[in-house]
Amino acid sequence: MEDKHTMKCYVKDYPRPQFVRSNWENLNGTWEFRFDDENVGEKEKWYAGFHGDREIRVPFTFETKMSGIHDETRHDFVWYKRELQADAARLEKEDYLLHFEGSDYITKVWVNGQFAGEHTGGYARFTFNITSLLKDGANELVVRVEDHFDMQQPRGKQRWIDKNFACWYVPVTGIWKTVWSEYVSRVRIERVKMTPVLSEGLLELEYDVTAPEEMLDGSLYAAATVSYEGVLINRSLTAVMDRHVRTTVNMFLKNNHKLEWAIRTWSPEEPNLYDVEFELLRGHEALDKAGSYCAMREIRIDGPNILLNGHPLYQRLILDQGYWKDSNMTPPDEEALIEDIDKIHALGYNGLRKHQKIEDERFLYWCDVKGMLVWSEAPATFCFTDYAVEEFTREWMEIVKQNYNHPCIITWTPFNESWGISQVETKREEQHFTEAIYHLTKSVDPYRPVIVNDGWEHTVSDIITLHDYEEAGKIFKARYTDYKEEIMTTEVYHSGSKSAFANGYAYKGQPVIISEYGGIAFNNDDAGWGYGDKVNTQEEFIRRFDEITTAVKEVPYICGFCYTQVSDVQQEINGLMDMERNFKVDPAAIKEINERRVGCWRSYM
Repeated sequence: MEDKHTMKCYVKDYPRPQFVRSNWENLNGTWEFRFDDENVGEKEKWYAGFHGDREIRVPFTFETKMSGIHDETRHDFVWYKRELQADAARLEKEDYLLHFEGSDYITKVWVNGQFAGEHTGGYARFTFNITSLLKDGANELVVRVEDHFDMQQPRGKQRWIDKNFACWYVPVTGIWKTVWSEYVSRVRIERVKMTPVLSEGLLELEYDVTAPEEMLDGSLYAAATVSYEGVLINRSLTAVMDRHVRTTVNMFLKNNHKLEWAIRTWSPEEPNLYDVEFELLRGHEALDKAGSYCAMREIRIDGPNILLNGHPLYQRLILDQGYWKDSNMTPPDEEALIEDIDKIHALGYNGLRKHQKIEDERFLYWCDVKGMLVWSEAPATFCFTDYAVEEFTREWMEIVKQNYNHPCIITWTPFNESWGISQVETKREEQHFTEAIYHLTKSVDPYRPVIVNDGWEHTVSDIITLHDYEEAGKIFKARYTDYKEEIMTTEVYHSGSKSAFANGYAYKGQPVIISEYGGIAFNNDDAGWGYGDKVNTQEEFIRRFDEITTAVKEVPYICGFCYTQVSDVQQEINGLMDMERNFKVDPAAIKEINERRVGCWRSYM
């Protein structure tokens, strides 16, 4: 797997590939497990001497085959236990951090019977410093996770009734991403926010530092060493006078042979990445060190165009829900993530819309390395209450902050098809909520486009995205060519029921993308579903795919598309692959159609 395209910081299975330290332990594997259907565990103090009645393979949830349990019935309270080994000599000098990449939904942790912390939310990473709770040798780690069929929780495609329905699937309860630990210096870099400023050839760095007050006297320095393919680009050294430090790095590479300066930009065709090493120095001593990488790329809106590095970008996207047959939302292994990216490329797509899920961060790493554009979409709530607003806002901000540095992410998509904001077309409080999330996202990331709300009933949105599952290319082309003015108003455009804009909002010349279409399924005796009529043969599939995809490309003001979808997901059988990732049709034929140029394309990236 490791080849010339991987970064120096790359470590197989490392869960946080943009901030890599050496002293870590993967805690996945066999844990003790127990259901707590009567919710008596805390009252009976299971966290003090817990004994499971079965085993589970973490990070797979009990609903999956790969967990070793495979029970798809509802259990709202679950408990886990495993042993941790700690070194007293190290604990005297270093902190021991316990990381959960994802645990759905309310997670409580105890170490040796003592409470370590609690986190709410199913999709973002969270960390507990458990140093003071550890002893030399064996330690008992106990985890309780609480989840519900609560439509106020950001849940994405997880069903909230006992059976699958429409496009909602088996839920994910408990730990579903990697659990790991690391020893770290007590004086350390907590996070670095990296922002490329391509127009100036600069990389902006914002350090968050953990250090005692008495060390913020100029004796600490944050260092960043940037290189490209082994050639030193620059090194910055910044005095740490506060726990938040800002600086910039000049990213121009001098070519002594041609006497010119150059920036290596990131794009799908040339996903150039720079290696970065971060250090926290005191004198000549490195108190903390982490490996990372970055890219120089710019994504911005220019009237009806989306520009990547100053050039119009035509986006050939595919909807990716990230489900696997035997493990649901948890990838079976890192190779499965790489396989998906490679097969999406083989189908002729230059990007994907990760739908209603925050994927394993190793997936984003490989999208960075392989040049796959990503739209990052929030898992939706499904009702509008004060609690839903609070939960969504907090978790979405955690997600944006966690994944900010990945150059593959070019768009944030916090809302989809008015899910959780079902009356956004007319209700001002729901419109205010979408505006608030838009501006909060922009306050953290003013550079990437933000879509509100994908599919229809947009409020404030940098891109206008429309969902249309019309089967016939001629009808589609006529609709978007002859009725553009009507579509780009609050008039009905979709299936006679939805409008492009919420009341009080209007089209202001933004780029337009068809962000869902297609969804073609093969006829299989009514088992499962796709959009529109099912097809009977591969030839019929390719003919229909060609007709509708070509029609989308022939509409001159549309600057991209997103086909539904990568693979089948449980009862939804409209993937270009089945759940085992077998192609249903010749990928070369799909690639040729996707990449075929038509006269009105503004870019062929």
